[in-house]
Amino acid sequence: MTRYKIPIEIRPLEEGGYLAVCPALQGCHAEGQTIAEAIDNLQDVARVLLELRAEDGLPVPDELTEQGQDRTLRGELEVAVGA
Repeated sequence: MTRYKIPIEIRPLEEGGYLAVCPALQGCHAEGQTIAEAIDNLQDVARVLLELRAEDGLPVPDELTEQGQDRTLRGELEVAVGA
């Protein structure tokens, strides 16, 4: 079993809940009522899309990192300063 790290973006939805997207993998997006649920759903979608690519003989996008090659977790953190 091959494991990949995929870049993700999470945005709140106007109607409530969250949208999680992997911009490196076309069609990879999912919603959830919480951030954790959106991420879980996105993980399932990414798995299916990567399995379909493998079945069709398509390469994995270069932006995806195979687990074990780079163990660094990257992201962004918002910090509020001042009153």
